[in-house]
Amino acid sequence: MKVLVIGAGNMGLTYAEGMANSAVLNQHKLKIYDTDPKKIKKLKKDSRFQVFDSLEDCLPSADIIFIAVKPYHSDDLFSTMKSMLNHDQLFVSLMAGVTIETIQQKLNTGKVVRTMPNLPAQVGKGVTSYTESEKVSKVELIMVRTLLDTTGTSIHVTTEKFIDASTGISGSGPAYVFYFMQSMLEAALKMGFSDYDSKILVSSTFEGAIELFNQSNLSPESWINRVASKGGTTQAAIDSMEDNNVKQLIQDAAYAAFDRAIELGKEK
Repeated sequence: MKVLVIGAGNMGLTYAEGMANSAVLNQHKLKIYDTDPKKIKKLKKDSRFQVFDSLEDCLPSADIIFIAVKPYHSDDLFSTMKSMLNHDQLFVSLMAGVTIETIQQKLNTGKVVRTMPNLPAQVGKGVTSYTESEKVSKVELIMVRTLLDTTGTSIHVTTEKFIDASTGISGSGPAYVFYFMQSMLEAALKMGFSDYDSKILVSSTFEGAIELFNQSNLSPESWINRVASKGGTTQAAIDSMEDNNVKQLIQDAAYAAFDRAIELGKEK
């Protein structure tokens, strides 16, 4: 299985490294393409990769092609790629908002898997939702899932609607967590804690809460009830959030990302 990653930005390189570090490529070196001379120079020092600055030298021979460029670069890229393709190749898009139909039309191809990755893939804790066009076989889909799982875990969804919805939950979700963390950090600093102690207090609290959640069958609401006693300090904090409609605001934010993902698809 010969795999090519087009685009060595944060997400493209994350998946390239995950796949290259695994055993799924059957001793084939992962191919990676980029146009940035500095990135190419750096990548060529990494023995895990075959590095290319010309699509003609790598695209025709690839079996599975991961497309990891910014959506606004996709039209120019597709125009360049189109004449070099064959109908057996499978395309996996890591681009937000670019629909399967758009990719099929621009590349004149049938086999497309659209994904929604997220940032924790950089530390092997990513979650990638994915769905496929009709011409992708079950065997090919298993291969794609195996490749996606090299950066964490993946979930198969039935339609592209859920890819857009995943954007609002997992794709953009790490930023919501960081936003909440930043708010708690600032509160800790105002209370007089040092930068170091504030970071430890906040990061360890998040890490511990997530571990509790993952190791049990309890819902977040059940955990809140365990921590918050009537008239206590935690209940005072929860009451403040409820009074300020924080839960609804977070849900509204997730839907804003979801709606924007749909808009991006229509713009393409």
